[in-house]
Amino acid sequence: MEYVNLGRSGLVVSALVLGMMSYGDTSRRAWHLDLDAARPIVRRAVDAGVTVFDTADVYDRGASEEVTGRLLRELFGSRDEYVVASKVYYPMSDRPGDQGLSRRHVLAAADASLRRLGTDHIDLYQIHRWDYATPVEETMEALDSLVRAGKVRYLGSSSMYAWQLAKAQHVAERHGWHGFVSMQNHYNLAYREEEREMLPLCLDQGLGVLPYSPLARGLLTGSRRRGGGGTTTRSGNDPAADSAYGPEDFDVVEALCAVAQELGRPPAQVALAWLRTRPGVTAPIIGATRLQHLEDALSSLGLALDEETASRLEAPYRPHAVSGPE
Repeated sequence: MEYVNLGRSGLVVSALVLGMMSYGDTSRRAWHLDLDAARPIVRRAVDAGVTVFDTADVYDRGASEEVTGRLLRELFGSRDEYVVASKVYYPMSDRPGDQGLSRRHVLAAADASLRRLGTDHIDLYQIHRWDYATPVEETMEALDSLVRAGKVRYLGSSSMYAWQLAKAQHVAERHGWHGFVSMQNHYNLAYREEEREMLPLCLDQGLGVLPYSPLARGLLTGSRRRGGGGTTTRSGNDPAADSAYGPEDFDVVEALCAVAQELGRPPAQVALAWLRTRPGVTAPIIGATRLQHLEDALSSLGLALDEETASRLEAPYRPHAVSGPE
């Protein structure tokens, strides 16, 4: 395993992040895993040197955080051996105000996440989306207070427009508050709109980049069909993927599969190898509901693509409408 700093911060992270969204309450989604089913996958990640685990309060309404906390306490010898990341924004109940980035909700949500995770601090606390209903000054001040209270070590952002990130960072700097050290964004071989403004901004400002959905919800594994549906439980029933990716994206998949066949590697490994070496990318967030998913991600660490091969993978790309910030 390789280890790097998260942007210009002093936080050292593994070159792969294990996403914990798929672990929690199996009654909510058929492809989710409960504690016992998730254990061997998380154990393999730990044995391979993965030290960063990403979850959110909204994942299974807290069940993911509970599973995450329990497994990390079980598999690591001490709290200082791993980095736990969580997020705040989405509704956690039907109660008024139990959502967004108001000071009230941010502080309450952080305490609730700490209880579910069974820890006294969150290493990387991220805003899950931009809150148009709350002044950014209120949000950044609330986040800063969590850092100063010792409940949070670093702050991160996720899925917004570049101007919003720039505004938030400016507000934090102007007031002497802690700003964001990372951006968790939607970025992969089939969705590259982040290359226009967000990635250059992160490079310029020294933010680490932790792309989610690095395999385009399974599209870049070859498990989805051009006409719809797929060969796995998730690919056969994933409305979010159907809305995010269109028929033109299968041109990218075909180029990927051709390169993968030539290299004698699964398409997932090639797609991850491409993403890991993109300018500004610190570590992709890998979702794994099978051990093989994780093994593909680990094997991608040893795969280097030359410029000609990368160009072949990139050539079929067609621009998309920007997704993610809303």
